[in-house]
Amino acid sequence: MTQAQAKSHGKNSIGEPAQPEAPQRSVSVQIYDQTYNLRGVDPEYVRGLAATVDAKMRAVADRSSTVDSLRVAVLAALNLADELAMLRDRAEAKNAAGRTARKTSELNDLLDSVLAS
Repeated sequence: MTQAQAKSHGKNSIGEPAQPEAPQRSVSVQIYDQTYNLRGVDPEYVRGLAATVDAKMRAVADRSSTVDSLRVAVLAALNLADELAMLRDRAEAKNAAGRTARKTSELNDLLDSVLAS
């Protein structure tokens, strides 16, 4: 069941009863000298996201010779996507290390019990 189908049936994406959603509030933000009127549950969170995007666009613009805001936006998006991919890779590596440590401990315990017999 897709998320859209689940919502239309009053259930979340894994089939559990959907929790009532918090009301969304309007928030006005500035990104790269443009005003955007957005909606979100937490306006401060939305402002923080907008500030991150604005800072990334300005950093890209400072490092490149382009004045095309669309090109700056695409390059900033690629930079943010790269950061996200690296964070996901680190999280996956950390999870894998944890699984390996647990499995090693289980095997150690098993070996100890076999040797003690």
